[in-house]
Amino acid sequence: MRLVTALARPVGVAIVRAVAVEQLAHASAQLDEASGEAVVRLGHVPRFPDIVGGSLALRRALEAIEQVAPTDATVLITGETGTGKELLARAVHQRSRRASRPFVEMNCAAVPETLLAAELFGHERGAFTGAIERRAGRFEQAAGGTLFLDEIGELPPEMQVLLLRVLQTREVQRLGGTGAIPADVRVVAATNRDLAGDVMAGRFRPDLFYRLNVFPVRVPPLRERPEDIGMLAAHLAAKYAARFGRRVTRIDRRTLRLLEAHPWPGNVRELENIVARAVIVAEGEVLRIPREMLAGADPVTRLDANLEQNERSAIEAALQACRGRVAGADGAARRLGLAPSTLESRIQRLGIDKHRYRGAGLRSEK
Repeated sequence: MRLVTALARPVGVAIVRAVAVEQLAHASAQLDEASGEAVVRLGHVPRFPDIVGGSLALRRALEAIEQVAPTDATVLITGETGTGKELLARAVHQRSRRASRPFVEMNCAAVPETLLAAELFGHERGAFTGAIERRAGRFEQAAGGTLFLDEIGELPPEMQVLLLRVLQTREVQRLGGTGAIPADVRVVAATNRDLAGDVMAGRFRPDLFYRLNVFPVRVPPLRERPEDIGMLAAHLAAKYAARFGRRVTRIDRRTLRLLEAHPWPGNVRELENIVARAVIVAEGEVLRIPREMLAGADPVTRLDANLEQNERSAIEAALQACRGRVAGADGAARRLGLAPSTLESRIQRLGIDKHRYRGAGLRSEK
């Protein structure tokens, strides 16, 4: 009895610990699954259903939108390519008293210079060759509503003069016409250029710049709000999973860390393309994005964090440790966290002779 009593206490403690560990592991797995699914569901900023994110930088831009939207002030939205300037322009319109009227947009860089005036102000029949009928311009189409002029910095000098006149007089005149037409339109412009710098360089009229820059709003690039990347990726994954008929419910945690570390020069547009491509090739419910899919990433960042300094020396060190073996459980590819084919291509690109490392480990051990 003394022996049984002595053994019972440590055995009982061990059993309790084992049960606790099992319960903890089960709870952790449930938490991982729940958090992964939550990432897919979360992401919309309250009152801005089309804009995803909750970072301080983004909230400041949205607060500015809420302040200016009820007024009729002209808004100039600045930001890098792919940051979603059009979404903010639509948010201005949707929160204004003009929300029930048209939202008309025109990309100034996408229209040939010879057609810009006709597109903006319209034309009468016979105003020029090919004008077989009267056509209303974008200002007339947006009557009572909002006209969004994207890439405003690409307007040629002569069009800058004409646009300035319309903003001053609030009237437009069709090409070939004689009468003035009232332009009851709120103008929201956007650009990825430094317009103030263009003014200093003489590429943009200062008087037009001051007319447009009544209320400036800057859209932060994605690299300035990395905390939004998970929400954005989840939102886009759900969107494209529904579109392509894929059952994607979660995003791999390693993939999220990879996305958050990427600089995203193309901003949200680049992220959207990457996620859409990953959803297409997804084989299960968990979305995984390999490093190789981030084509614009620095070669060093596509290796693990401990290989940040030098790609060549990292590969050579791995080859030496693995005795020249690339693939397999004890190969250099596994050590570097790369696919064997990817490592082979990098070895070839860097001109590394992997054969000279065969047996190197044995020699070093001796």
